[in-house]
Amino acid sequence: MFSLIKLRRVFTAFHEDSIISGYRHPRSSATDCVLSLFQLTNETFNVWTHFLPTWYFLWKLMTVLLMEDALYDAYTWPLLVFLFSCCVYPLASSCAHTFSTMSTCAHHICYFFDHGALSLYSLGKGGTHRHIHFNTISSLACYRNYCHKDESPRLSKVLRILAFAYPYLFDNIPLFYRLFLCVGEGCTDNEANSIHVHHTLFAFLTGFLFATHLPERLAPGHFDYIGHSHQLVHVCAIIGTHFQMKAIEADMVLRQSQLLVTAPPITFNNTVGSSLVCVCISLGIICLYSLPLLYGSSETHSASAKGKKCKH
Repeated sequence: MFSLIKLRRVFTAFHEDSIISGYRHPRSSATDCVLSLFQLTNETFNVWTHFLPTWYFLWKLMTVLLMEDALYDAYTWPLLVFLFSCCVYPLASSCAHTFSTMSTCAHHICYFFDHGALSLYSLGKGGTHRHIHFNTISSLACYRNYCHKDESPRLSKVLRILAFAYPYLFDNIPLFYRLFLCVGEGCTDNEANSIHVHHTLFAFLTGFLFATHLPERLAPGHFDYIGHSHQLVHVCAIIGTHFQMKAIEADMVLRQSQLLVTAPPITFNNTVGSSLVCVCISLGIICLYSLPLLYGSSETHSASAKGKKCKH
């Protein structure tokens, strides 16, 4: 499937820590970017490890949608929002990794959309109207890409970790209490708990790999094409999302009678409505940071064209 030709030339743009070779040309065309998916570069498996699972989650979403009365049963709406977000975030990620080498401007904008999709996923798994909290992913991550990636790599890394860690930890406070602190009567103890534990372990493993750049940090250049931390982050994130989906499905079946009585009412506003608000806020943040880049890029292009004209 993949060409055995490895791209060994090193480009200075879009350089990642401890990844020495396998970079694509920083001014690739859209066609070049698509064709590179069938060559062995340091981005190839970053794309496929998220593009293929997108179809798995889309199949799961369609399975629920085709259930009788699923659209009219409010009890399934949080699951539908969650599954939709599970389709969007790996697709946005795979597109970002595919087209990010078209230009510096494209690189930033691609990852703005990537982080915006993660914001939607955070809301989807939260299942509430707390969209303001979860849009910190879009705002902090865009700020990190726009202002600090090149001039302050360490601050950039801290901002990015914070953008992902804060929504995850905030969203899962009730789950952590249920799994690790709640004892005695009134605590939920069913087979879904063990699945939640698996999801939690993979979530923390994802964060650990993302923060430490292991294993390539121990042997720079040896994991450029296969096995570097970002590929492992993708794999762990997808496996964790799978376990999360299974845990949610198990809880919906095992606790349905309890949830229908004790949980807050499920409405359009706190499911689909809040997701739409999240999408609008994320798109607004993306536009806020993208427009200056596009404007600056057009000015640079015009100045370059004028310079060439003067030479003639």
